[in-house]
Amino acid sequence: MEYLEFEREIEELDNHYKQCMEVAEKSGVDVTDACIKIKKEIEKKLKEIHKNLTPWQRVQLSRHPQRPYTLDYIKALAGDTFFELHGDRNFGDDKAMVGGLGKLDGQTFMFIGMQKGRNTNERKYRRFGMPNPEGYRKALRLMKLAERFHIPVVTLIDTPGAFPGIEAEERGQGEAIARNIKEMSQLKTPVIVTIIGEGASGGALGIGVGDKVMMMENTWYSVISPESCSSILWRSWDFKETAAEQLKLTPKDMKKLKLIDEIIKEPVGGAHRNWNETFVNWKNAVLKAYNELKNIHPDEMVEKRVDKFNAMGVYSE
Repeated sequence: MEYLEFEREIEELDNHYKQCMEVAEKSGVDVTDACIKIKKEIEKKLKEIHKNLTPWQRVQLSRHPQRPYTLDYIKALAGDTFFELHGDRNFGDDKAMVGGLGKLDGQTFMFIGMQKGRNTNERKYRRFGMPNPEGYRKALRLMKLAERFHIPVVTLIDTPGAFPGIEAEERGQGEAIARNIKEMSQLKTPVIVTIIGEGASGGALGIGVGDKVMMMENTWYSVISPESCSSILWRSWDFKETAAEQLKLTPKDMKKLKLIDEIIKEPVGGAHRNWNETFVNWKNAVLKAYNELKNIHPDEMVEKRVDKFNAMGVYSE
């Protein structure tokens, strides 16, 4: 287990718990009461720390290297029913964007999301979860395929942004994202958007327009990352915590501003501490959203979706 800076007390308690279990295993001495006491202390401390997380700490949790990624969700929940689809039928297959058909409780969905890597080779292969234009075009191709067969779409957003390389701009990065936003607003099938990690800039918006938009509890969603905002405003990354506070990028802020519809609860301590509970909570939220949408006529669904996004940022004094 890797620990963040604000989790050092938890690391110490976890080490005590491991030592307690090792003593019991090696010596045969009954230390059950001591282990239970330490376990309760860990749970208490986790609740205490995570009750008052700052925006920057939530950003750190969203990037935790042991946090589940898109394919972890899909493979755990859809299992053998998942069939991955490749390519944009134009340039190539972007490994940073994955998608395909799979089932949740017997209902077929088109899953689409960004995929990060866990080691150096995987990160290079997946380009740190930053899609190229062909990734967004692949995503749109799969969405249109789902629409043709009346299959609901579920997107999983986890990206530090669209790939910033020259080659991406040469192939029309901005156009690809803009087209996706336009086409997703008009899709005549339910679209459920979930932010499971980082939700940065247009890279996230490229698969972020839906009837229901939900965020996991320890994620963020913003036009710019705290570090980039800090470097632009203060010419230094030293003010990233202040930037995170001012950007209002946490799920609570987004819900208050009516930019998302729901917050999906994570296990105490974050998604990385209990994958199974995380997957169950995510699945229940997706199925609940689908059940609310499945009987709405497609034309009415599109109208509501457009009105919903048109209303964002509108206010009166």
